[in-house]
Amino acid sequence: MNNIYCENEEKTKEFGQILGSFLGEGDVLCLSGGLGAGKTYLVKAIATVLGVNPSDVTSPTFSIMNIYKGKVGAIKHFDLYRLNNSEELEDIGFSEYAGNDGITFIEWGELFADEMPTQHLNVKIIPEGVGRRIFLEPCGRHYEELCEKVWTFVNVRN
Repeated sequence: MNNIYCENEEKTKEFGQILGSFLGEGDVLCLSGGLGAGKTYLVKAIATVLGVNPSDVTSPTFSIMNIYKGKVGAIKHFDLYRLNNSEELEDIGFSEYAGNDGITFIEWGELFADEMPTQHLNVKIIPEGVGRRIFLEPCGRHYEELCEKVWTFVNVRN
């Protein structure tokens, strides 16, 4: 199993909270999906379980990066949609923030696939019917193990 269908926002929130409960220091999640697919909504659900007030989580489309204080430390939330080239990533100090302390969420990371940390978790969100299908694609052994834990937990609950 590498995906789950979430028929509404409540199910998306529940899945985000499950995923978030398995995240730890240094984890990097690259979120992809079209405009309005639910990337920021999923980040909000995950961040909530990490101790962030949900009202603090907003799309960083215009600010490029938001930082939230969670119980695991800094939660960095990037949106790379408005960037045009990898030099702009360097200008914002991307490599200094991504994957170091805390947890990093990167929306539109696929636009700069060669610049993403070698090990990360791809989270692909595709609208389907009235809901959305969420795919987890691990890059690296740590994320393979993380996905195994998530899917085991999801299967036990269903």
